This record gives sequence, C-alpha cells and structure tokens, in this order.
Amino acid sequence: MAVLNRLFFRCTRAAASTPAFCTKSSLNDLHTAPSSATAALSSALPIDGSKGKGRNVQWVFLGCPGVGKGTYAARLSNLLGVPHIATGDLVRHELSSHGPLSSQLSEIVNQGKLISDEIIIDLLSKRLEDARAKGETGFILDGFPRTLRQAEILEGVTDIDLAINLKLREEALIAKCLGRRLCSECGGNYNVACIDIEGEDGNPRMYMPPLLPPPQCESKLITRSDDTEEVVKKRLQVYNEMSQPVEEFYRSRGKLLEFDLPGGIPESWPKLLQALNLDDHEDKKTAAA
Repeated sequence: MAVLNRLFFRCTRAAASTPAFCTKSSLNDLHTAPSSATAALSSALPIDGSKGKGRNVQWVFLGCPGVGKGTYAARLSNLLGVPHIATGDLVRHELSSHGPLSSQLSEIVNQGKLISDEIIIDLLSKRLEDARAKGETGFILDGFPRTLRQAEILEGVTDIDLAINLKLREEALIAKCLGRRLCSECGGNYNVACIDIEGEDGNPRMYMPPLLPPPQCESKLITRSDDTEEVVKKRLQVYNEMSQPVEEFYRSRGKLLEFDLPGGIPESWPKLLQALNLDDHEDKKTAAA
C-alpha cells in the first residue's frame, strides 16, 4: 500500500483535458468536494501543464466477471491514448511466471474466490511503477477496485474522474464466460458463444454474435481453467455481494455511469461512446478491440 501511495503522489495529470460526462447522477455533482484527507493528498500531487498524447483521464471499469470490461476498456485506451491496466491480466501474468505468489493465486482463482486486497494492490503497484518509468499519464483501471476498501484506498491517493459500471443480464453473462477462448500462441481473446435471448418482462431481445478466431488460431484455442459453470456462478455470487458498496461509493460522489449493454460490440460501442460524450471523437471508428 505504501508503494501505491508513493506512485500516486508522483502521478501527473491535466485536469483541463478531461471531457464532460452524462451520468445518472447530477452532472453538477460529478466532481464533489473531497474529504480533508483526500484534499491534503491531492494537493501534494505535482501539477504538469504539458499536453501529452493521452487525455489523462483516470477512469475505473466496474462490472461482473465476463461482462466485457476488458474489451471496452481496451477500446477506450486506444481511443484516448492512455494505458489500460487490467488486474485480471496482472494476476494471469503472475500465475504464468511461477513466482512466489503463483501457487497461492492458483488456488484462489480455481475456487472462484476474490483475491485479497494486499495481493491486488501489490501487483497494481508494480504495474503503476512501470507506467511511471515509461512516462505514461492517466489510466483506465479494469478489475480494480472490487471492494469498498480498495475504492477508499484509491480515492485516498488520487481523484478518479469516472466509474463506468457495465451491466448485462445474468444468463448472457454465464454464456459469455463459458464461451471465452484464448489463443495459446498469440494470446488473442475470442468467444464462441452465440447469445440470442428473447425479450420478456419489458426487456428487448438481446443478440450477441460469437467473436470467432482467425483460421490460424482455431486449432490453438484453450479455455481458462476458471471458466466452468460452477466457478462462474460462484464468481458472480461473490461479486454481487461485494459490488453494491463500491457502486454506492461512486454513486454518492456523482462519479458513477451505469451502462446497460444492449447487445454485442457493434451495438454497444457507439452507445457507450455517446454516454461518455465521445461519440464525435475523430478516432472512434479506428479504435481497436
């Protein structure tokens, strides 16, 4: 935690470059007055008036496992020129490295449990330190914070501009998780599930086509060890229990954008850009997934 604090003290950002947003909360409340502790920490942040490539946004993505946080965070990262930091990727990298945390993480992940704050913060601190060394500014966090304590720690050391909460029907979430595939050679992420849910109870029909791999990857697809129905349902249960306080934390500060995914990427991406007031961005058509 001390490392994380030091890193955020050194973080630079240009507040004037942050765009306005439409949220379900009042826009006047988007940047609420920080607590005295946060104000003291914020005042210690060095000010950098230079304009780099990125827009220096500091956003976090919330949402159930499998909802698509990584997909949309990566697209926005490319669009805005800021780093996409996914704690899930950090965990998987640590697992494959066979380092000191590997066996402990493997047991936690395979049981569908949440990884402790201490482990996540340690992994995130290392990634932020690498970003600082590369001169990166701003970030889009994916998978952090997941607990109220993590949200409070993050708020205590930097000012998050916006928390984007992606939502999707549970039956679609489960199907998406079970359909996820990873190319063992290039690392590409795909999904073989074709989701077609009839509209009922006032909900419109939802269609999400599969995201199939190119021919060269078809024979190299593997399934994540934790993408079994039992583990997926456990992850969703644990997440739902932990997520409410985090959502309320950002909602009470006027920083929560709740976005219901209407379907697959072609349908959802333009609407997400519109919700973020980025629908007229000149690079939107070339943002990679």
